Amino acid sequence: MRLLTLALTCLAATTTIAQNVPPEATPFKMTGNIYLPSKLPVTDARVASLKVPAGFTVSKYTEGLDMPRMLAVAPNGDVYVSNRVKGTITLLRDANKDGKVELTKQVAQRPHLHGLALKDNKLYIAAIREVYVADIQKDGSLGALKTLYKDLPDAGQHANRTLHFGPDGKLYLSVGSTCNACDEDNPENATLLQINTDGSGRRVVARGLRNTIGFDWHPTTKALFGMDHGIDWLGDEDQQEEFNQIKDGAHYGWPSIIADGKHYPANKPKSGETYEQFDAKTQRPLLLYKAHSAPLGLIFYNGAQFPAEYKNDAFVTMHGSWNRAQPSGYKIVRVRFNTQGEPQQFEDFLTGFLVENDKSEFGRPCSIVQAPDGALLVSDDDNGVIYRVAYTAGAKKAR
Repeated sequence: MRLLTLALTCLAATTTIAQNVPPEATPFKMTGNIYLPSKLPVTDARVASLKVPAGFTVSKYTEGLDMPRMLAVAPNGDVYVSNRVKGTITLLRDANKDGKVELTKQVAQRPHLHGLALKDNKLYIAAIREVYVADIQKDGSLGALKTLYKDLPDAGQHANRTLHFGPDGKLYLSVGSTCNACDEDNPENATLLQINTDGSGRRVVARGLRNTIGFDWHPTTKALFGMDHGIDWLGDEDQQEEFNQIKDGAHYGWPSIIADGKHYPANKPKSGETYEQFDAKTQRPLLLYKAHSAPLGLIFYNGAQFPAEYKNDAFVTMHGSWNRAQPSGYKIVRVRFNTQGEPQQFEDFLTGFLVENDKSEFGRPCSIVQAPDGALLVSDDDNGVIYRVAYTAGAKKAR
């Protein structure tokens, strides 16, 4: 993959993609560009060059990790991080609370471990077809992994299951689509599921979500929001990434209706309805973001460290594009909410990972979590670093 990346860094390749489509589909051409910036080392000077709002600092929480992916934080500050390629879970500990990890210890390994959620001193872990649970021991290590589910849908294109506990105490699991755009055979693909923590069953909460890796609940309204990945190969500016309020029983349109109501010609509604009839039953996104930015992590801030105006706003990691001529993403953005709990706009929060006129990068933000002290921890699975973003310009009381 890195050889391919290097071969593509000097020139954007325009590609026409053939896709198997049903005979009733409307013929159309799928086109797109492939461009991946060259990867540079994460030097201290480059970290110091990152741009954040006044009063914030960015530092290396730890480095030298092997593809750190999803994060989960225990009440005592211990951090668990997954590696989806090696299938490992690693414990990170900042024992003296100085903002840097002193202990790194592998505590579990099974194929394809990825999503993490922690509750009642138990760590829940999602793989492709399995969900496991393990007791957290006094030293932070994990007990034996117990299999709760082993019959989740097959992976296909989107194998990265994520899971989080909602304010109702139930566990929610994102299951992406098997494809870029297709009619799924398994009704649990391209959905958000609610699953029982004893392994006794699950149900579909929402459908038509191509790949909603990042999702979280608003701290005051308890409404659920998530960022859904747009379809590839529709050119540089389509499909834009969707910021959705995820409602129980709702359909979000994929693959027939995309973004702000556009009709996707290769996948007419399976129900036999017209696009307009089907669209009338689906939920539109509340906000749209630049296409191919690849949103991965999403978290609402409810800590006391940041200034008051940040509380109850969302932070989203944009992992970065590969399917456009000019790179998008490679940053963390803030989603501003009003006092009624409604999203208003995106704005840059942490930028600067793209350098050399966007020809190179030294960071691809992935998971984002809030530490007990109110700082944000952000993994970079491409460069082996976890960053700590803190407000250090003096304490301000949160509203």
